[in-house]
Amino acid sequence: MKKNYTIVGLIFLIFFVISFITNILNSILPNIKDSFDLSLGLAGFLPFSFFVAYGIMSIPAGVLIERYGEKKVIIGSFLISLFGAFLFASFPSFQIALLSLFLIGIGMAMLQVAINPLLRTTGGESNFAFFSVMAQLVFGAASAISPLVYSYLVENLNGYAGGGGFLLDTLSKLAPADMSWVSLYWIFAVIMMVILVVISLIKFGKVELAQDEKAGTFQSYLELLKNPYVILFFLGIFTYVGTEQGVGVWISEFLKQYHNYNPEVEGAQTVSNFWLFLTIGCILGLILLKLFDSRKILIAFTLAAMLALAVALFGTGEMALIAFPIVGFCTSVMYSIIFSLALNSVPKNHGSFSGILCTGIVGGAVVPSIIGALGDVIGLRLAMTFMFLTLGFILSIGFWSKPLITNSTFKLKKD
Repeated sequence: MKKNYTIVGLIFLIFFVISFITNILNSILPNIKDSFDLSLGLAGFLPFSFFVAYGIMSIPAGVLIERYGEKKVIIGSFLISLFGAFLFASFPSFQIALLSLFLIGIGMAMLQVAINPLLRTTGGESNFAFFSVMAQLVFGAASAISPLVYSYLVENLNGYAGGGGFLLDTLSKLAPADMSWVSLYWIFAVIMMVILVVISLIKFGKVELAQDEKAGTFQSYLELLKNPYVILFFLGIFTYVGTEQGVGVWISEFLKQYHNYNPEVEGAQTVSNFWLFLTIGCILGLILLKLFDSRKILIAFTLAAMLALAVALFGTGEMALIAFPIVGFCTSVMYSIIFSLALNSVPKNHGSFSGILCTGIVGGAVVPSIIGALGDVIGLRLAMTFMFLTLGFILSIGFWSKPLITNSTFKLKKD
């Protein structure tokens, strides 16, 4: 397939939308909890409904792409997500929220699987690393922006009396007066309708996957699952995404409960900073990976994340506002390092292995739910210490992993 930078730009836009929609839950969770009078345990089912879709859909999405092609799967994913957003925006309730988040999660999982090989072929194999980093920066930027959009809408729509322009006037009529945060789902629906129109107008070429990148046969999955390192690296992705979402999902509620910070102001800003620092950390990580063994970087950043999390949970309110974003900064390199160590630890079936690893994203469903359930029993602060276990497992990867190929680093010349 020839290089097509129009599609590369479209993929960046899709990454932005995925992130914008996925991580807004970190900011609105306290609102949903209060609006529907939920316990911490029930609130934990919200991220569970979203991220469990990744565990269900990641491998089937690869099969769908091979059969129907990227464009049809991408259009289908946005249609499913659009229906989920419209459903909740029209009928806001806890039960509908669970169904809506699951449908949106299905759509986002399909997108994640579809756009990575598309980026490789349309941008050129030699440019794939560069464009992948750019995509992660776009992803991080959207995660930092979405809490600010939420804060703007909620602050302006609460007690809205008119005169705020077309957007606020329209949303004030669509969203319930006592649940102004629901307006975000009308925004999501409009964004997805616009993107559907854009995608339908763009011509996609045929994506040719290398044999080792294909989804693989049932036999290849069985062969991989017999390798204990495959299971361990699956748990690595599971615990990383669980940690990332365990922190992100509960930041705002923690600040509200223990330091009386407003979820719509300080809470949203801290969530935004968490994702902003995570993005900045990605840039530093790229530099460090050219200087040091990735396993040493993983160990150092994980220890720093554990220290920052301890300060966030047991320090003062002012310390928590700073420490939570630092946790984001420290976790920034973990996903890419774990993923690369995993793929570099097996000689073949990388496509199948990638599907198994992506299924580990279901950790974003399980860990926040465990924290919520524990929070009802022992309090949210102690419940969030559960993430020292997940971080502990990530730390162990730096010691037991033995990749067949290590990351290339610059060597200083001796005189």
